[in-house]
Amino acid sequence: MAQQKKLDVTNADRFRLLVEAVQDYGIFMLDQSGIVMSWNAGAARLKGYTAEEVIGRHFSIFYPEPAKQRLWPDHELRLAAEHGTYEEEGWRVRKDGSMFWANVVITALRDTEGNLTGFGKVTRDLTERRLHVEALRQSEERFRLLIEGVRDYAIYMLDPMGMIQSWNSGAELIKGYTAQEVVGKHFRMFFRSEDVERGVPGKELRDCLKNGRTEEEGWRVRKDGSTFWANIVMAPMWGADGTHLGFAKVTRDMTESRRLRELEHSSRQMNEFLAMLAHELRNPLAPIRNAVSILQLEPAPSTTVRTSRDMIDRQLSHLTRLVDDLLDAGRLTSGKIRIKPELISFNKVVARAIEATRPAMDARSHRFKLLVPPEDLWVNADETRLAQVLQNLLSNATKFTPVGGEITLSARVEGGRLHVDVEDNGEGISAAAMDSIFELFSQGDGLAASRQSGLGIGLSLARSLVEMHGGSISARSPGVGQGSVFSFELPGAIVKSGLADGDNPELKSSLAVRMLVVDDNRDAADSLAEILRLLGYRVSTAYDGRSALEAALRDKPSAVFLDIGMPDMDGPSVLRALRALPGGKAIHATAVTGYGAGDERAERPDFAGFDTRLLKPVALEDLQKLLSMAGLA
Repeated sequence: MAQQKKLDVTNADRFRLLVEAVQDYGIFMLDQSGIVMSWNAGAARLKGYTAEEVIGRHFSIFYPEPAKQRLWPDHELRLAAEHGTYEEEGWRVRKDGSMFWANVVITALRDTEGNLTGFGKVTRDLTERRLHVEALRQSEERFRLLIEGVRDYAIYMLDPMGMIQSWNSGAELIKGYTAQEVVGKHFRMFFRSEDVERGVPGKELRDCLKNGRTEEEGWRVRKDGSTFWANIVMAPMWGADGTHLGFAKVTRDMTESRRLRELEHSSRQMNEFLAMLAHELRNPLAPIRNAVSILQLEPAPSTTVRTSRDMIDRQLSHLTRLVDDLLDAGRLTSGKIRIKPELISFNKVVARAIEATRPAMDARSHRFKLLVPPEDLWVNADETRLAQVLQNLLSNATKFTPVGGEITLSARVEGGRLHVDVEDNGEGISAAAMDSIFELFSQGDGLAASRQSGLGIGLSLARSLVEMHGGSISARSPGVGQGSVFSFELPGAIVKSGLADGDNPELKSSLAVRMLVVDDNRDAADSLAEILRLLGYRVSTAYDGRSALEAALRDKPSAVFLDIGMPDMDGPSVLRALRALPGGKAIHATAVTGYGAGDERAERPDFAGFDTRLLKPVALEDLQKLLSMAGLA
């Protein structure tokens, strides 16, 4: 018996030593009223008190003041006595006043007869875990708030069966439902009825599980029954143990983007149509222009012939201008117009624009005034495009100025900028039309426009060309019937004398120069050949590639005018064959085409290898200028 008692004492001592040695847990005993009776090393490390400082004191010293005021420590003891144990987590206080988050277990201690003898208390510091949990909670809360705040995307969760589990504000805005209206319902409600019948929603879920992610575009349905074009991204969600938790889904309304893509596609198709239409129109225009040029070279035509010839020439120029405007509209909308600025004589550009519009002004008996300083004005600009701006403004003034009216073009340089005004006393512009006068295809007042010809392209093109030069353009008018003023300004202008180009040398002709004209359109080939003959050249014609090569071998021409778009051998193919003939590399080759414009030359491979280029219908002035520049005159 004594031996057994000795063993029990030894075991008790071992247990006491074990408890006292524990470092990670505060383990101590309380009496029935909560007075500390024992104190292990873990308690000392955790709370900062030594055993001498704490034994005999009430354990409420470890609690924050608000908890002590609520008598919470005593409440814990009552619960432990009642239920045997009590466990909680909460803030506790160390000796130095610092706080830590504790896990606390209080166990009621009873003797063999069941009488309460005190309490055992185990405390563990869980501050780091709590901080981690709190950081995770805050991160999740921030993420939730972020998702909730996104308004351009519908972001929501589905369970594995496709039932809606969450709903953000973006989903409400895009689809029209509140969270209360959709949570717990199947996401098939967003599909069109025909898509539901085809099993699209279920297939979407299966594909997502199979592929790990899906992205698609398609029609979806809003609460009001309207449809929108949506981009949908969906991914499966998995738990840490690999359990399939559901799906995360992001939907974006792409209706506007789809509309823009369709517009861009339509725009490309329209540009292609305009290019083809212009080409087809230029083919019949070419022989007509050549015929007019032939009539102009006749030595002494009758008054009737001369009147008819000049009328055809004016109308042909107008029709050619409409075709050019169509092409420019296409290039304008597709961004293909490019400018090549250089220091040019503005006086020369003005003369070129006036020459082009003078016949129309004369036909309406307009008085024209030119107010330009006697010195030469020079500006950094693209000569062709600046002439186009002036010509468009003068043509616009001519259209809307009545017979006998007055048009004035004035220019000046101030502060390194060129200021140009085109003023008329014509029909004027209403306040309502002023806002849209520079828009593409706008023709201002409907009544006035209905009496004029044109496509409403010229002013829009003028504005774009001026702005591409870094300038600005505007219009003003006192009102309908009171005339108007169109003004533009360009940077990089100077006034300087003595820089004007000399007069071009007179064109020469020589019977020693042989020409070859090749075009599958016989009228175009024959009429161009006739013009060249009237200019003094020896000319042969061919209507296909094979005949062109035979004529070149036979006549050994110094120059060839080649149509680009021929059926059997196109222009580039004929040119390559010509270059391979003896002396072929010396032939001056000119592409004659109805496609494109001068600023597109570098973009088209068709023109590679040609020395020069003429645009159908070929104007006599352009032909003569080309012959002179090529040294063939």
